[in-house]
Amino acid sequence: MRITLLTPGTGHFFCGSCLRDSALAQALRERGHDAVIVPLYLPFVLEGEHTEEPEVLMGGINMYLQQKLPLLRHTPRWIAAQLDRPGLLRWASGRGNMTDASQLGEMTLSMLRGEEGRQSKELDKLIEWLRGHERPEVILLSNVMLTGLARRLKEAFDVPVACSVQGEEPFLDSLEADLRERAWETLRERAAGVDAFVPVSRWYGDRMRERLQVEPDKVHVVHNGIDVADFMDVARADGDPEPTIGFLARMCAEKGLPTLVDAFIRLRERGQIRARLAVCGVVLDPDRKLVEELSAKLDAAGLAGAYEFLPNVDRPRKLDFLRSLDVLSVPATYGESFGLYLLEALAAGVPVVQPRHGAFPEVLAATGGGRLCEPDDPESLAVELEQLLSEPGAARALGAAGRKTVLERFTIQRMARDIEAVCKRVTTQAATA
Repeated sequence: MRITLLTPGTGHFFCGSCLRDSALAQALRERGHDAVIVPLYLPFVLEGEHTEEPEVLMGGINMYLQQKLPLLRHTPRWIAAQLDRPGLLRWASGRGNMTDASQLGEMTLSMLRGEEGRQSKELDKLIEWLRGHERPEVILLSNVMLTGLARRLKEAFDVPVACSVQGEEPFLDSLEADLRERAWETLRERAAGVDAFVPVSRWYGDRMRERLQVEPDKVHVVHNGIDVADFMDVARADGDPEPTIGFLARMCAEKGLPTLVDAFIRLRERGQIRARLAVCGVVLDPDRKLVEELSAKLDAAGLAGAYEFLPNVDRPRKLDFLRSLDVLSVPATYGESFGLYLLEALAAGVPVVQPRHGAFPEVLAATGGGRLCEPDDPESLAVELEQLLSEPGAARALGAAGRKTVLERFTIQRMARDIEAVCKRVTTQAATA
């Protein structure tokens, strides 16, 4: 099949959705499909070496200017093309907070309205670009924030449109109250034009199906998968007197970093286990103050030298980081739709401790590689971490069980097979309609 994936980029930091979609496109190609991934808004930031800089459609600068200045919805094509240059988009993305919902409400609503929004010119350019390539048989949107594109895409190409469902709810719910309600209302209207929704977990699928008011037969759960090739070697030093607790996610409050730091301090104050804390992940400008505050808090607790922050690491360093851990915890404060970092930790044989909410119970039940604690509760997290670290044999067994399951059932190849099945289903339905 010819499958076109439309995925927003970030411009200057790693994003789980970009990494997932890029790996998915490659796995679909390996299965014989003509899978093309198209970056929207900003360029991709991907792990590994990539010599090709793909063209960015619906470039973020043009999208923003057309939201703010009506005159710029009629700029000459050559000027708009200059503003879509990947290098310029990367530069601009690194100098502004382009993910702050409090500043993007009106623009989010406009984009959800698709051809009726202020960025309709950019949608027309996307369709023109797609027409310059071989006609797709299926178009796969990366998340429901892109459902505003579905109506025009279906009209232009007469092909089914499927949509992944992964992590959109927290952003939408953080919009200002009036814009939030209008955004959800527009999403429900636009969802009617999508042929299939593909949530990354059953928990999140059920939740979003209700909020979008989508028929159950349109929802097809496909658990995330990862490329496990780099995880075949998980050799780690044994007998380290100071086990390491790890965190792998964006270093922000929403991912629960303050909760983990408080739990770590409590664990060390008890004096039973002399553990270390290693924090790895993306740090954006709005996160730097929190990192400074948490560092000061750890120092004040007498733990200087017992922790480290590893910001914005590349893939080789991330793999080394995972191999150094004895347990990982990302105690997110909201209902996470999945958590790719769980699969990466388990693939490295590292057990996890996660809050009992969102998709975490589902993922841990499916992998058998971790324990649950109470949400937003440093004491509960400290207890679970202490119990796990005080029983290294049980911890290793838990990590080994999770690793076995991930290597067998949570690979990107399995995910590609499942996505392929959804694509075949919607194309068959479209052909017989």
